[in-house]
Amino acid sequence: MADVLMNLRFSVACAIAREAGQLIRTRFLARDDALNFKFKGPQDYLTETDGEVEQLIAARLSASFPDDAFFGEESGGEVGDSVWIVDPIDGTADFARGVPYFCVSIAFVLRGKTEIGVLYDPMSDELFAARRGHGATVNGQPIKVSTIAEIRQSVVELGWSSRVPFERSAKVLEKLHALGAGVKRRGSGALGIAYVAMGRQDAYCELHINSWDAAAAVLLVEEAGGWVNEFLTKECLTQGNQVIVCTPGLRGWLENILNV
Repeated sequence: MADVLMNLRFSVACAIAREAGQLIRTRFLARDDALNFKFKGPQDYLTETDGEVEQLIAARLSASFPDDAFFGEESGGEVGDSVWIVDPIDGTADFARGVPYFCVSIAFVLRGKTEIGVLYDPMSDELFAARRGHGATVNGQPIKVSTIAEIRQSVVELGWSSRVPFERSAKVLEKLHALGAGVKRRGSGALGIAYVAMGRQDAYCELHINSWDAAAAVLLVEEAGGWVNEFLTKECLTQGNQVIVCTPGLRGWLENILNV
């Protein structure tokens, strides 16, 4: 029975992610939020669509699974043994500025472990989905991390957070460059991690990222054969944590680099 219920959660999460993504796409193409945004903090964007989409997701999940808790970036909520962790738009800054690089992120966490991770990029129509022990897919096709094990051959996305002193992030960037890694930075941590899961890049790391940004995506990497640090701790659910995801061969390099 438990397995049947988890399968149902997985199917419903995928459907909700697509529905939410289509709403985001509609708002993006209409440019209803064009240059009409606020800031929650330094470089922390907020648009009306964020709240609208989170309400949609929360309503759909509550109707389907009333006993599950809900915790969203915009509305907060409560964290229980079974909880949905949601970011309605990961990459709001790009969304607000008219850049088509953002996604919906939905994770189901059971007793501290992500069991379901679903991301939907509505602009490229890519649904990233994983269920613990069942592999990771994009639009139903299995995905795997790359085979890169040498830092000088790697492409690493380095996230940045204003919650961490700039000097620490700069030190990580300096180390990566010194070792010969190709370093990039874009506007969605969730998509950056998902790209590691399908081999579009070899690692993603950030000294601090919120749980709603990464709880779903890290499961994609695990199920695609990659390595993930101990990210989703009890404290992380509400306070965030450092994240490292990469190919197995890059683990040692990146653990040393981020030890700053």
